Amino acid sequence: MRSRAGSRARVGAPLHSVKDLLSRYAPALTRVTEKAEKQVFWSAWLAAHLPAQLHGRISGITEREGTVVVFAESAAWSARLRYALLELEDTARAAVPGLIGLEVRVLPRSSKKAP
Repeated sequence: MRSRAGSRARVGAPLHSVKDLLSRYAPALTRVTEKAEKQVFWSAWLAAHLPAQLHGRISGITEREGTVVVFAESAAWSARLRYALLELEDTARAAVPGLIGLEVRVLPRSSKKAP
């Protein structure tokens, strides 16, 4: 008795690693991984270039079509962050040549605690 997985594996190209399997059958998972890597990079970069007090007020970071969007926890911190990022924009573009720009938006932190 043959399994479907066994017969299918012989028909297609051989897979050499889990990464090959994921990139072939789950491109969405690859995009999520790339997005997470970018968030980690920008969080570390901002931590190295912003004062700790200001970095601590960031509620999220994402990169969309070459633009880094940094979310501040309030409108007041958004204004401060916007001025700080204006001063860092050239440095950010030197770090990531394809960078189009930096944006700041407000995204309050959730006040609910996880159970």
